[in-house]
Amino acid sequence: MTLADALGRPLRDLRISVTDRCNFRCTYCMPKALYGPDHQFLLRDELLTYEEIARLARLFVARGVEKIRLTGGEPLVRRDLDALVAQLTAIPGLKDITLTTNGSLLRLQAQRLEAAGLKRITVSLDSLDDAIFQRMNDVGVSVSTVLDGIAAAEEAGLAPIKVNAVVERGVNDHTMVDLARFFKGRGHILRFIEFMDVGTTNGWQLEQVVPLREMVDRISTELPIEPVEANYRGEVARRWRYRDGSGEVGFISSISQPFCGDCTRARLSPEGELYTCLFAARGTDFRTPLRDGSSDAEISAAIGRVWSVRNDRYSELRTENTAGLERVEMSHIGG
Repeated sequence: MTLADALGRPLRDLRISVTDRCNFRCTYCMPKALYGPDHQFLLRDELLTYEEIARLARLFVARGVEKIRLTGGEPLVRRDLDALVAQLTAIPGLKDITLTTNGSLLRLQAQRLEAAGLKRITVSLDSLDDAIFQRMNDVGVSVSTVLDGIAAAEEAGLAPIKVNAVVERGVNDHTMVDLARFFKGRGHILRFIEFMDVGTTNGWQLEQVVPLREMVDRISTELPIEPVEANYRGEVARRWRYRDGSGEVGFISSISQPFCGDCTRARLSPEGELYTCLFAARGTDFRTPLRDGSSDAEISAAIGRVWSVRNDRYSELRTENTAGLERVEMSHIGG
């Protein structure tokens, strides 16, 4: 049975974080000062197993989920991720499965992921300027490594490839046009993301946000673009296309133009906590019922109870007074 929340929004998308670990230390997500060598990540037995994830995913699909996105942390640091992909693609009724990655391990895994049934992929790349990109990922990974991962995904037949860039004023905003020019006409979809106040560790300030309107103007001045209708309700990125027909570019504007009213996404953390908003403070435990012998019917009913009372509208209600509020970290439940 399809679910609707307290504001009438259906449950259509499930984002599954398979690990809280990452081989990057991006300053806007997992700053090295707070996620150093002594940081305690989840232990192996605390993580949901692939079988537990697949069971939950099947129950979510039965309640209306059509698309699953695998995230992290960095999902490709979890061993044999293609085995999970194969289990998920076998779920009747699931229309789409995709994955978001920093791209650094794609050369090694793209072929296996495609063979397991993965159709599409999203890769994060915040700048083509190597010095800027290495400062942002803070582990010295080069632009060429990520571009090689994108090439590997393309060779494996994962398409369309989306490329995400988080834009911070004074950090990488001056490299936006170069990034757009590079990917224009290559068949990939570049998406610029406003720097968001996810979690409490990334030092977010409103002054660092380059709003959608400004980003559009910067790109269009050099590479003329025009708006395009959304593909479906709940699509995160606002779509624009190049006027010369050479592709499209997207903008994700959680800060300046929130899209809470059409949000159809639930998020599952690595240890089985279900979050109904990217900016939530806490989730609902599903690992315990999974491991305590609860039936499919009981777990499905729990999914319904959580979603039916959901009334999250953080981005629409955001004020200066939200700065100190507790929020789950993006590195824990994905973007």
